[in-house]
Amino acid sequence: MFDLIGILETIEASPVYLIALSFFAWYPLVSSGVLVLVSMMYFLRRERSGEIMPEVDPDFTPPVSVVIAAYNEEEHIEETLRGILAIDYPNFEIVIVDDGSSDRTAALVLPFVHDGRVRLVRKLGNEGKAMALNDALRCTNGEIILVMDADAVPDPQILRVVVPHFKSPRVGAVTGNPRVLNRETLLCKLQAIEFTAIISLQRRAQRVWGRILTMSGVVGAFHRNAMLDAGLYSPDMATEDIDLSWKLQLRHWDIRYEPRAVVWMRVPASIRGLWRQRRRWATGLAQVLRRHGSAAMTWRHRRLWPLVFESWLSITWAYCFVVLTSLWIFCYAIGYPPVGASPIPNWWGMLIGTMCLIQLLTGVLLDRRYDRQIPMYYFTAVFYPLIYWIIMAIVTSIATPGAILRTPKAAPVRWKPVRGDA
Repeated sequence: MFDLIGILETIEASPVYLIALSFFAWYPLVSSGVLVLVSMMYFLRRERSGEIMPEVDPDFTPPVSVVIAAYNEEEHIEETLRGILAIDYPNFEIVIVDDGSSDRTAALVLPFVHDGRVRLVRKLGNEGKAMALNDALRCTNGEIILVMDADAVPDPQILRVVVPHFKSPRVGAVTGNPRVLNRETLLCKLQAIEFTAIISLQRRAQRVWGRILTMSGVVGAFHRNAMLDAGLYSPDMATEDIDLSWKLQLRHWDIRYEPRAVVWMRVPASIRGLWRQRRRWATGLAQVLRRHGSAAMTWRHRRLWPLVFESWLSITWAYCFVVLTSLWIFCYAIGYPPVGASPIPNWWGMLIGTMCLIQLLTGVLLDRRYDRQIPMYYFTAVFYPLIYWIIMAIVTSIATPGAILRTPKAAPVRWKPVRGDA
């Protein structure tokens, strides 16, 4: 007779199960603790009392090109252009590349072109965001390139706080501080908390370590020479921003984080839209690890090691989450209480939850000067582990194997925009 309970007992007594269970429990605690401590180090050194370096320098105003690649952005492109035109900086141009849009995007840009404030590069065929940006860069004049998404609105002081970083000849790029604009739904509020307490904290911590995982695709400033040295964007990668970030750092360009460089962006308002976005992100990270992981692990690139280790640890934890949770659900379904799991929150679960809330609170406290309303959404943070951990663990588990095992296709990755109401 098939002894199902005996099999489950054997699994739970195995060293593999015990190691997975320990890693599943300890990783969130250790990673959150490290993130909080290191990001606080960054805050105390760089942000306390508003003393962020470098200081705004009115005498350092090299020419800047603001570049936007747009595909079917008729709903938001006018608002974005008005926001860019309101930037307080004496020497910048705006270049829009319309990548074969089938809607009124180009028509809405033309009035800004006719009065001389904007230049439009119109492509008749759709070749994807990376190709669109590469084509636009060849039509720019700026020494500094500010790349933005077509549905984002920048703070008027963005160039004043970003450009001074490029006084240092080693600085190849500066990533900004994206803030969520659409906050109507619970999912959007959770993403506002995420960008505050996860992404912002990670960038602070990564700056202390010396390397940043990714330039934000929604806002990032680059030195032209650095982009050319890195070979511009890779059209075949699912996330061209992560790939370019690694290429720059493998060429020993420095990437900095500037929390004052605020851009208001739109995020997915539905589970379906969020799923599509995060699957692309997970695929892109796995592709970067496949393509650049071996080069990053050499001694001369040792400052990238924390990024490589953290990426693989987070992927491993996602698989632990999916496998262990599936096993526990099955055990309870047949009436067998598994080892290490409880349907009622226990002491260890409460400890992990408390650490998560401490991390979220730290992010809220550090970013409240850039986003005055963000403390209002902290009370939604209790739903963060329930919704986000589940979604991200499943998405990572599904997307990673194919991206790791398969070489990206030679053809450009086409647009798969996720609208704010998607």
